[in-house]
Amino acid sequence: MNTTAFSTSLRAHPNFHLQFILPQGGSIPAHAHITEVGRVDKTFVDCGGTKRETSFACLQAWVADDLEHRITAGKLADIMERAESLFCGRDLNLEVEYEGVSISQFPVLSITTQENIFIITLGTKHTDCLAQDICLTPLEEGSDCRIGSTCC
Repeated sequence: MNTTAFSTSLRAHPNFHLQFILPQGGSIPAHAHITEVGRVDKTFVDCGGTKRETSFACLQAWVADDLEHRITAGKLADIMERAESLFCGRDLNLEVEYEGVSISQFPVLSITTQENIFIITLGTKHTDCLAQDICLTPLEEGSDCRIGSTCC
């Protein structure tokens, strides 16, 4: 999900409370604070030697001892609005950073509403080789196996 669609949805339900659903089930505690809205820029060289750049927006969720704290969709929309200048006019993909067992980043997959709850469903990130045409051996003809691999 991108920042524009997310902010528009928040504004449509300003009094709803937020619920973040984690990919493996469960949720981020309802009393979590959104401590940051930021833009993350990454410049890197892939294993094939190509320089690449990527940017995304990130919400940081932090759980404190304040069990009565509840953030509304309208409050988060206000925070997102204040952060818009960081996005430099770009409609960035949105992720949520949360520390469970370890600090993880989850892409925002979808938003739904139920009663007075704004439900944000989070997904998982995966690694990938961005230079497979250079780094990986070719597939054996008529197979999904790579030449020299043990799967054939």
